[in-house]
This record gives sequence, C-alpha cells and structure tokens, in this order.
Amino acid sequence: MNEPVRLTITRDFAAPPTRVFDAWLDPAQARRFLFATPGGEMLACAIDARVGGEALIVERRATGDAAHRLRFEAIDRPRRLVFLFGADPAPPDQWTRVTLDLAPLPRGGTRLTLTHEMAPEWADYADRTREGWTMILETLGKTLENDHG
Repeated sequence: MNEPVRLTITRDFAAPPTRVFDAWLDPAQARRFLFATPGGEMLACAIDARVGGEALIVERRATGDAAHRLRFEAIDRPRRLVFLFGADPAPPDQWTRVTLDLAPLPRGGTRLTLTHEMAPEWADYADRTREGWTMILETLGKTLENDHG
C-alpha cells in the first residue's frame, strides 16, 4: 500500500469552541488529556503555542517513557489548529500531520473533527492511532466537563 493514511475522527463537546481549542494549547489542561493514559504519570507538558512553536509531552508508562512531539503549523483560534506530530518509535525528524477543525453547534457546543495524515509506512499504526485519538478526545470531554462544574 503506497497511499497515505488518513484517519478522521469527529466528536461533539458541550463546551464552546474557544474552551475546546484553548485546552489543546494550555499546558495545565493539556497534561490532563493529551497522550495521558489511565495508568501513566505525566512527566512533562511544555507547549510553545505559536506558529513554529513546539510542544513536548512525556508520560511515564509501564512500558517506559512515551514522548510526543508537536510543531505548530497553523493556529486559527477557535476554528483550526494544525500541527506536525511525532512520537516514539518514530525518529525525531519524522513527522505526521494532525488538523483539528472546530465548528460551533447550534446549542452552544462544539464539533471537533480531527484528521491525522500519515505516510504509507505508518499504515500498521492506523488502528492504534485511531484508538489513541478516540481515547484522547474522550478524556478531553471529561476534562472540559470537570472544569465546568
């Protein structure tokens, strides 16, 4: 298979687009949902929230430390966030692209559409990647609900 892999996941949130968008760029919120796993311990969550800025999120897991790297390509608050993404076991110079599109819902919520584009050689990681983003979006929803109450 030589075609790029393109995963798309859509989820609705009760929070307005600005709150959903800002959670991705605020280290205090991002460390609670971005690459956080139930049994893991967040070691680092540093985010330079500007075009060209980078983020490093590291979580200690039973299998070892998991490092996730981001480089921001577009920040259009609260509609669109685009970043290059790299994670273990990918080498530091190998990136995939993630796009978040946020749209307001009629009753004040947000529809987030996440698109992750990967080179064909990462096709074997597609299912695991979809599961990871689905878990991240679920945890984001819980984080936003807890912050609201």
